Amino acid sequence: MTVAKALTVLDFPKRKASSEKISMVTCYDFWSAQILDQSDVDCLLVGDSLAMVMHGFESTVYADVDLMSLHVSAVARGAPNKFIVGDMPFLATRKGLQNTMDAVQSLMQAGASAVKIEGEAGQRELIAHVVESGVPVMGHLGLTPQSVHGLGGHKVQGRSESAESALLESARGLAEAGCFALVLECVPANLAARITREISIPTIGIGAGPETDGQVLVLQDMLGMNPQFKPKFLRHYACGHGVVTEAVNRFHAETQQGCFPSRSESYA
Repeated sequence: MTVAKALTVLDFPKRKASSEKISMVTCYDFWSAQILDQSDVDCLLVGDSLAMVMHGFESTVYADVDLMSLHVSAVARGAPNKFIVGDMPFLATRKGLQNTMDAVQSLMQAGASAVKIEGEAGQRELIAHVVESGVPVMGHLGLTPQSVHGLGGHKVQGRSESAESALLESARGLAEAGCFALVLECVPANLAARITREISIPTIGIGAGPETDGQVLVLQDMLGMNPQFKPKFLRHYACGHGVVTEAVNRFHAETQQGCFPSRSESYA
């Protein structure tokens, strides 16, 4: 199998210019990274959603720099041929420049190709400093999960005229600060399309309609590992929960029946 050459940060604007969509999938561990490394997907996001998906917390705010770095390093070892974005976790950019740069250093030395920073308000200069330090930054606007308590829950953002104007201004600000790409989460499709048209950097949507420059989904969500979790924007590309359950039940049955292992699966 031929593995495609990894994207670099310079490929993102080229994709936008050529109207070639960008695909991104979350990845949290070594074994799934190995699988995705052999796939056609363009890039991997080690999202702070791992606090919920991998560790069972109720929100992303429980992820810290050490936890993120641990998962980034596992993914980097499993997917050496992919562009890897690591999430800056809750409050990592709100404790002063020194703490921010320490967190950036930790994620990059763990194997990230870039970091993702949620929000724009009060962070333009900080983001510009990170970019000027040689670290690619992906922005994130709309529903920013680290701010879920301040937003009053998981709600679509940018529905009012004032909120739409604010999001557009923030998107322009992030592009001016030097972000190489921007995630738009849970915003109306027409607003995402407008932002995509009006800023120079590519947009990657999740719940942001079809006119963004790319799409991102959580791996476990797109594989249908939790059939009960089905927000409007999510498409199940497999029935993973059923596949795994059936396989484990078959192993259980064959163990009880004594037909596993067979003699050919046993040592002489």
